[in-house]
Amino acid sequence: SVILSTGANNYSAKMWDLSVTVEDLGPDALPITVSVTSDLHVGGVILKLVEKTQIKRDWSDHAFWWEQKQCWLLRTAWTLEKYEIHADAKLLFMQQHKPLYVCLPSGVTLRLRACFSSSVFKAVMGICRMLNIRHPEELSLLRPIEHKKKKKDKGSAEEVYDLTEVPLSSDSKPCLYNGMPAHFADSPQMESVYKMLSGIQPPPSPETLAKLYRPASVVDKAHIHSRWLDSSRCLLQQGIQENDKVCLRFKYFAFYEIDPKYDAVRLTQLYEQARWAILLEDIDCTEEEMMLFGALQYHISKVSLSEPQTPVSSAAMDDLDSALQFLEVKMEGESSSASEILDNLTAPDLNDYLKIFRPKKLTLNKYKQFWFKFQDTSISYFKSKEESIGEPIQQINLKGCEVAPDVNVAAQKFLIRLLVPAPEGMNEIYLRCENEQQYAQWMAACRLGSKGKTLADNSYQSEIQSIRSFLAMQKSSSNSQGNAHANDESINAHSLVSPRYHKKYKTKQLTPRILDAYQNVAQLSFTDAILRYLQIWQALPDFGISYMVVRFKGSRKDEVLGIAPNRLIRIDLSVGDVVKTWRYNNMKQWNVNWDIRQVAIEFEGNINIAFSCVTTDCKVVHEFIGGYIFMSTRSREKSNTLNEELFHKLTGGHEAL
Repeated sequence: SVILSTGANNYSAKMWDLSVTVEDLGPDALPITVSVTSDLHVGGVILKLVEKTQIKRDWSDHAFWWEQKQCWLLRTAWTLEKYEIHADAKLLFMQQHKPLYVCLPSGVTLRLRACFSSSVFKAVMGICRMLNIRHPEELSLLRPIEHKKKKKDKGSAEEVYDLTEVPLSSDSKPCLYNGMPAHFADSPQMESVYKMLSGIQPPPSPETLAKLYRPASVVDKAHIHSRWLDSSRCLLQQGIQENDKVCLRFKYFAFYEIDPKYDAVRLTQLYEQARWAILLEDIDCTEEEMMLFGALQYHISKVSLSEPQTPVSSAAMDDLDSALQFLEVKMEGESSSASEILDNLTAPDLNDYLKIFRPKKLTLNKYKQFWFKFQDTSISYFKSKEESIGEPIQQINLKGCEVAPDVNVAAQKFLIRLLVPAPEGMNEIYLRCENEQQYAQWMAACRLGSKGKTLADNSYQSEIQSIRSFLAMQKSSSNSQGNAHANDESINAHSLVSPRYHKKYKTKQLTPRILDAYQNVAQLSFTDAILRYLQIWQALPDFGISYMVVRFKGSRKDEVLGIAPNRLIRIDLSVGDVVKTWRYNNMKQWNVNWDIRQVAIEFEGNINIAFSCVTTDCKVVHEFIGGYIFMSTRSREKSNTLNEELFHKLTGGHEAL
């Protein structure tokens, strides 16, 4: 009996009080005290707490948030001792899913329930599942930009669509009904919300456009890109509270399997993000390209009023596409050395007289004519056709180089700009073609060569075709159909181009130019017009680059690091010139020294770089690089399952563990 009583005393000494605030009781409610022992598991504490509240309701979505340590106690089998929770801990008992305002690329704001307890990566997956957006790994959340505008327009409150009643599903694929998720087919109101998500927003008024924030420099863009949330941490850990506003955007510009049949919302939001990037000058384009973007935008909004807004594709085309994809996969899988040899034997010949110019050399800006020969993934040039049997003057290996168009159809200017990687930086080379046909062939060949593909690749002809159709759209229409439309009052030219052109041209001057370009796209269907817009956007030299201000090791000045889907770019901040480019496929390893917040990368050929970040945390850069490497691992067979563990391994760093 003596032993028993001693044991009881020891046990009672272990009991202590834990203070818990229950959010559901209201902001003024006092914390509830629960008597616990250190070996009591979290699930047991929840049970005691729920009994004390005497409220009968479903508590399954509730969990503890530990304010001081900024973490959730989600492992209910862990004891308080294992979590190192003592009597001074302040715990908050609250729901894991809470309302959040999410601004979409189209500018539409939704209020929906998001997960505040799991990583942002998982929270985005949940949001995308609800909205029927495939491949959520391409998107993420960023903090909205604070507009430093005069507070005159307080009255114009934005419209918010409430989706907080939509039940959260854990299925990776939502159940579709009439082509839309079942929860949107519940009522006419919900159906109209889905149509709005998958439909195009009308062009903004010139006044609205002029008021919106436009990045004035690369540094401004760097500040926007520093606002991405950390994918490996939860919303609460990053200071995002219930009913706060965040922006959902495409973060990684490596779009996988866009299919109009299944990607109505994804395609629309991608178009909207591209459209705003053009209108707000987030990405540079030529005046000719701006007119073409304006014409396509005009056509898309015009067609959307008469055609069904949801992008569709015909059943016959779907069957054909899937059959071709299957055949392509099968042939790729079974390719033998014999078939490869046969391919190379039947590869089209490409050789012709072209002109070349190297702006970096201290020579006059003169183009010299040589005989060019395309072989495998290289271009060689010779003094003349007769001398092409011997040694070339130079051989340029295109694998890994940057290929950009410099074209003005009206002026018959067809240039191909090549940035060829070299140990000391990038060598800039311009090739001048005589006509459209020659340009389309060589441009297609250069693009394939830069990806390590030869002319035997089955995409060569389709690449030529897409370049030709792009040139056709830039051509001024020779017939005078444009004049018939010149009086079309539905066009508001200043809504279709960036504000820079509002100052440069009056509406009367802009309208004929946009209508001129419109003649070349007027026959496109709604879906084809959107796909064409995205195709031209993706062909812009600065497409997909996210900017960060960094300080390279050993340098005394700030510079800009551009992070693209396939490469890193070092940019001189004062001039804006590209200093060096490093490609991911030459990367051996990269790591972060979290103590001094420095990113170190090692490339093939004993090239090592290291830098610290000025405008953002190095975790953002680390996540971008790891994210793009993750995107490149996706394949057709695995496209339905997302390897979340690999994503966090590549993007998280030690802080995610």
